[in-house]
Amino acid sequence: MPVAPAAAPVPVPAALRGPAVTGPVLATATTAMGLMSGLFFAFDVSVMPGLAAGDDRTYVTAMQNINAAITNPVFGVVLLGALAVPAVGTWLLHRSGQRAATLWTAVATLLYLAALVLTGTVNVPLNDRLAQAGDPALLADAAAVRAAFAPAWTTANIARTVLCTAAVAALARALLVHRRSAGR
Repeated sequence: MPVAPAAAPVPVPAALRGPAVTGPVLATATTAMGLMSGLFFAFDVSVMPGLAAGDDRTYVTAMQNINAAITNPVFGVVLLGALAVPAVGTWLLHRSGQRAATLWTAVATLLYLAALVLTGTVNVPLNDRLAQAGDPALLADAAAVRAAFAPAWTTANIARTVLCTAAVAALARALLVHRRSAGR
């Protein structure tokens, strides 16, 4: 019995696959989001538990130093890039008609935006209050300063970890959907 020749795959027009930069943009977005998720996770599982085991003055000193050290250009680029790059990816995917991938990048962008709002409304104000407490060696009640900081900051950080981890998963899904769509 003769076998019919396999049908040639129908090429997808370039306009539906998106520009050649979409894949690298999504990979960059996923990497930046992974870095932010990893940073928050590291605080959850090592930094905060390690500091919790120490005395109050050491805790306040270490957190003041960490908060001062993290304010640097490399962190700033990743912090803002984890918002900007997925937003650009969303736009590129939307423009190319990749609705499923667009939805995943939009979800990731919104999840990270929620993490940034949490950072700006909870973690940063707590960091500022901790800095305003002054030199830990001169504090009359380092335990009270720590108690006013640690529970809320730690809880908010756990929420940031969850939001960013979900955003990483959404971006990974967007990258997979995009690659499948571009490969057709």
